[in-house]
Amino acid sequence: MNFFERQRQVRRLSFRLVLLFVLAVVVIVLAVDLIVALAFGSSGTSAGSLAGLVIVTSIITVAVIGLASLFRTVSLRALGGASVAAGLNGRLVPEDTADPQLRRYRNVVEEMAIASGMPVPRVYVLEHEAGINAFAAGWSSGDAVVAVTRGALERLNRDELQGVIGHEFSHIVNGDMRLNMRLIGLLFGILILAIGGRLLMYAGRGERNPLPLVGIGLLIAGYGGLLIGNVIKAAVSRQREYLADAHAVQYTRQAAGLVGALKKIAGLPVGSAVRTPKADEVSHMLFGSGSRLTSVFATHPPLLKRIHVLDPSVSEAELQQLARQWAAAPPSGMAEDMALGLTGRGEAIAAPDAKVRMKPADVVAAVGVASDDSYARAGAILDSIPEDVLTRARRPDTALPLVFGLVLSEDAQTRVNQRAILANAFGPTVADAAAGEAREVDSLHPGLKLPLAELAFPALRQRSGPEQAAVVNAMHALIQVDGEISVFEYCLSRLLHRELYEAMYRKPPWETNRRTLAGGLGAAATLLATLAQIGQSDPAEAARAFAAGLSRIAPSAGLSYSPPGDGVRALEQSWPALDGLREADKALLVEGLVAVIAYDGVMTVAETELVRTICAVLQCPLPPLVPTAA
Repeated sequence: MNFFERQRQVRRLSFRLVLLFVLAVVVIVLAVDLIVALAFGSSGTSAGSLAGLVIVTSIITVAVIGLASLFRTVSLRALGGASVAAGLNGRLVPEDTADPQLRRYRNVVEEMAIASGMPVPRVYVLEHEAGINAFAAGWSSGDAVVAVTRGALERLNRDELQGVIGHEFSHIVNGDMRLNMRLIGLLFGILILAIGGRLLMYAGRGERNPLPLVGIGLLIAGYGGLLIGNVIKAAVSRQREYLADAHAVQYTRQAAGLVGALKKIAGLPVGSAVRTPKADEVSHMLFGSGSRLTSVFATHPPLLKRIHVLDPSVSEAELQQLARQWAAAPPSGMAEDMALGLTGRGEAIAAPDAKVRMKPADVVAAVGVASDDSYARAGAILDSIPEDVLTRARRPDTALPLVFGLVLSEDAQTRVNQRAILANAFGPTVADAAAGEAREVDSLHPGLKLPLAELAFPALRQRSGPEQAAVVNAMHALIQVDGEISVFEYCLSRLLHRELYEAMYRKPPWETNRRTLAGGLGAAATLLATLAQIGQSDPAEAARAFAAGLSRIAPSAGLSYSPPGDGVRALEQSWPALDGLREADKALLVEGLVAVIAYDGVMTVAETELVRTICAVLQCPLPPLVPTAA
């Protein structure tokens, strides 16, 4: 099952979730009606009045559940994934943290983001939770947060932490995260009945007053609804956990890390328990079960079953032995790292232009799933950027001039004009700092600059809404000063705009109406023509590259190559049409893009940056394509 098939599955699962919720509401309404009929029927109410009362009660019950669910969903969307982490007493991990456990954690998240082609999520830690657990929350990749417990940081070694983070990235990439957020909102409406019932129990206490009895009934119906809600959560999440485990193995290239994390959950007394009172609300989002619920109410498969899917050789006796061993001496993740020699990678980024073999079908299969060497490439990218530059990219106060420095021109007069733009928008201090950053990043390999910018985006997301808008506007002004926009400038500005917009509004910057590839063929052709123009200086060769791509998406369309007059700027008109494509059509489009750049067997940095940007904008995360050399 590739990324696009999983997306279709999540869409079907969303429909199934809504259907289950409607059925649950119907059952609850019938239960409340029965309680009201018994309560008021015993007090001598006439049959006609009782029927009218039951109808009114049904309407009120549905309205209360619906409005409460809508309110919770809207508030979650307004506050984003960070609100879920904050609600569990999570703390944002500082970019310049000196805590070795938190530094290792941030490094793993950054490597995973680069390896999977995803934006770097915000990173939280649940400081007061001793159990081994984690979750991802948010409405989009630009809004995503990843949180782990302090127990996970203390007990897991680097490979095991990678396995857990890979599991959570799978939920982000595959759309489970958004589904889980919707589930919180829907189930809140059922919970509200129990709260209302508790209030009615103490209302109007008097002889022959049926309200307390109705309150008891609502309380019973509400908590009965919560049991139904737990069944819904279990039905939605269990199979997704198996799938996320499998993808974590693909991300990290080995199963031992994830198996080791699950073993430690099974062997340590605290397990994966989460003690905060709000744990039940997010139980379906957690890496491990946050409670001891079993049978039909369990949101996660049994630990031994999850382990056996990855490593059938593990036995119950082995887990019991580990429990006895760790009861005397609990494991230390950092100590295990030292003993195992788990250090960074030492590969280097290859030349800007490298001959590679790229099969369109293989690239489509890699979307949303890091290949065997993607994680190594991510490590190589991080290792190739000077540590002091990485440090400045991660800090909110220095990330801004660093990102601006990446697009400052080498031409003296253009740079003077760009400095004036920055000084007017952010003051002379930021303008001078950007000039200093430009001198330092000019020496970086071209293939490192866009990943460096993406590493800085989380720090920019911490700014206020008006400040983020000012950053986007300044970036657009900087890249247009000289009247030309390079591929790198376009990719950086487009990714920056997309990510900050989603962080502010939890949705893409345009309406994404569902459509077929036939309906968006003009936009797709513009995309292919732009890539062909960038990759081929000879118009005849560009036409043949365009034809190679078109044969993948619409072989009988009969369109001819027409190079866009304004270069990469032409893509701006294509995004709304292409972002709404069906999953199968997006897969064909990616095949067409790769066919264009694979036409001559040479993959330039500009081509790979543009393809990865296109895939990111279309929500099809693509692992790094820049080749590495020993």
